[in-house]
Amino acid sequence: MSSQQVAYVIGDNLYLNITDRCTLRCAFCPKHNGSHEVQGYDLTLDHRPTVEEIIAAIGDPARYHEVVFCGYGEPTLRLKVLLQVAEYIKAHGGKVRVNTDGLANLVHKRNVLPQMQGRIDSLSVSMNAQNVRVYNWHCLPQLGGSFGAMLEFLAEAPRYIPEVTATAIDGLEDVDIRACERLAASLGVQFRRRALDVVG
Repeated sequence: MSSQQVAYVIGDNLYLNITDRCTLRCAFCPKHNGSHEVQGYDLTLDHRPTVEEIIAAIGDPARYHEVVFCGYGEPTLRLKVLLQVAEYIKAHGGKVRVNTDGLANLVHKRNVLPQMQGRIDSLSVSMNAQNVRVYNWHCLPQLGGSFGAMLEFLAEAPRYIPEVTATAIDGLEDVDIRACERLAASLGVQFRRRALDVVG
């Protein structure tokens, strides 16, 4: 039996670490700088956890303010697993947030937001930059058209998800937080400024 950290607590929230794969290779991500640790938790995965393993790691989801899909990978890459676990959380009185790069529709080549409706309470989408140049510089996307696809996802998401927030990290070179905030407002979503190297 593996002892890997599938679920970890920060504050009042439970975070779920369901994959180590990602669609971006962000230069500021600790995992690309030799660290797999977040607030003392080692998020190294020796295998991608099953639905059953994730549910066992959650226990009672109603104990937490939110259960957040957020590890050292992009949770929507395991969309089927994410949706099944989210269903369990909702059925047992929990609240679900997904921290995502907003590239799910690009990856899956279809609009996956209708499947999230009723299962996901809030989305936190890593906008990370105010334009494609700065985004590509910091995020090093693996798929062409990622910045535009992420903006389309943000604009579409409020039709299906009650709370949608775009985020950007203050402290990254050339990232204009005010411009990011204006861009989020133009897409009809909330905005949250994140601090560099602070997770949770």
